Amino acid sequence: MSASLIERTPSAYDYPLLIKHLLHTPLATAPEQEIVYRDISRYTYRTLCQRISRLASGLSGLGVRLGDTVAVMDWDSNRYLECYFAIPMMGAVLQTVNIRLSPAQILYTLNHARADVILCHTDFLPILDSIKNRLETLKLFVVLSDGGSDAQVPSPSIKFAAEYEELLRGGTEDFDFPDFDENTRATTFYTTATTGDPKGVYFSHRQLVIHTLVTLGTLASPARVSVSIAATSTCQLPPCSTFMPGASPMWQQLWASNRSIQAATCLIRYCP
Repeated sequence: MSASLIERTPSAYDYPLLIKHLLHTPLATAPEQEIVYRDISRYTYRTLCQRISRLASGLSGLGVRLGDTVAVMDWDSNRYLECYFAIPMMGAVLQTVNIRLSPAQILYTLNHARADVILCHTDFLPILDSIKNRLETLKLFVVLSDGGSDAQVPSPSIKFAAEYEELLRGGTEDFDFPDFDENTRATTFYTTATTGDPKGVYFSHRQLVIHTLVTLGTLASPARVSVSIAATSTCQLPPCSTFMPGASPMWQQLWASNRSIQAATCLIRYCP
């Protein structure tokens, strides 16, 4: 049959490999599966998706647009997981700031990445305060903490546009995440500067989705379909975020407790 005679189905969808599509399976198979951050936060995948939407809505209200770089200085918290999805899903770039670098090196990475916005935990405000006058592109500061909006901010010299939880409360749960080229930059992080300045590395939506699928195929058990894992790694290796529907309880426990396994999965993308 001639290609010119083939009609495209009206409902056909050119499915791009975007991070937002990783949320479909856990919502469909395990919406009530819990995500736990220490003894501070416990909520379901359903709530995670609502918070992701609220965060994107709040950041959009602050003026974050496609292509902007949003830096995050935080511990491995539920907030980091939310940022890992919300920021790239908006079409912005998530910069995972390496908190183990010196203040001078952190300054270098923020300027080199041309970060527009930073979300900073109160524990790292003294670092941010020490370099704020040399930041070249940062326009907005958002403060976050384990204490939420009730936390004491120890750095009054920095003018914050919002507090994280207040930002989410002002957002909506139905943010319209757009489609765009799957090769769009999603994340950027920097090496530990063992030789010279830290080196920037970027990952696209396509690369991160394929990485997740590889991890799923490596660790998931086909006999189990009712369990999902949400995990982020903000180590000096490439940051990874993986949803693994079907992972066995053993892998859940190992993944949650063993950073070396998380780091090893980060390296899968480099294997020939």
